[in-house]
Amino acid sequence: MTEREAPQDRLTGYAECLRDACTTGRRMARAELEARRAEGERAAELGLTLRVMIRAHLAVSQEVLTRVSIQQAGSLLAVTEQAVDAFVEGYERAQHQVVRQEEAARREFIDDLLYGGTDLGRLAERAERFGLRLSQAHAVAVASGPEPYGDGYPVARGIESAVLARFAGRQILLTTKDGRLICVAPGDQPDVLAFFAKQAYAATDGGKVAIGRSHPGAGGVVHSYEEALNALDLAERMGLDGPVLHAADLLVYPVLTRDTARRRRAAAEGRPVGGPRGVLSTGKGRRHGGAPARPFPSITIRVRRRPRILCRW
Repeated sequence: MTEREAPQDRLTGYAECLRDACTTGRRMARAELEARRAEGERAAELGLTLRVMIRAHLAVSQEVLTRVSIQQAGSLLAVTEQAVDAFVEGYERAQHQVVRQEEAARREFIDDLLYGGTDLGRLAERAERFGLRLSQAHAVAVASGPEPYGDGYPVARGIESAVLARFAGRQILLTTKDGRLICVAPGDQPDVLAFFAKQAYAATDGGKVAIGRSHPGAGGVVHSYEEALNALDLAERMGLDGPVLHAADLLVYPVLTRDTARRRRAAAEGRPVGGPRGVLSTGKGRRHGGAPARPFPSITIRVRRRPRILCRW
């Protein structure tokens, strides 16, 4: 702490106010109280601890008390209480402002992290402030429940406390977005996301959790996040059972569902279906040599089945 930031510098005029109160018996005026609040704000901005500043106030009051009569002690104590209350009010007001600014900066960073569309170099620099190194690979887990969740909700706070207590010191980011719970962890630490999934499933009373694949770089978080969201959407549309879905296990499903729909439309229209050359066809179509094409019942079977391996912890 430099001399400029000494606690005594935030007590300017306080001793004079005490002596005048002891002489006249008055209380602090509005301007004096506002001056104490301003000094409290300044102390918070300088990083002076509140405990140190309260002790400094009491030390000055103690010094003045030794120089006044016992009859004047009541006025001194009353003014001391006023001064300390005003100082603490200003100190807390400054702290709340800092918290709001930090929350706004964190929310802006999370939006840029999950949605992309910003300077990746600048994003990587900001990420270090929040405990992430985007030069590494990361994976994202997204949990949804019967109701939306936001930062500060008991469910979100409980999950965050459990994860950070279990993996103290790890580079983990927990947040909420669009009513969902989100966990970003290094790609080589799947145990973090598995633990988050268990905590989220229990806390959301049977919600679903999707885990995206690990991807490198600043854009890897966006990619993994989108995979997790797509997995949740696909699970809802196809009625997949199980609490935890891994995007890596679901990659075949969008291809199969699109292929099945395309074959049905082609069969209804009586035209060939298949690859770019149209080699395959429906029962009504022909191969290049004129032989009927074989149907593909196996695809229908694979779509209807719900392999339990898709939903694993």
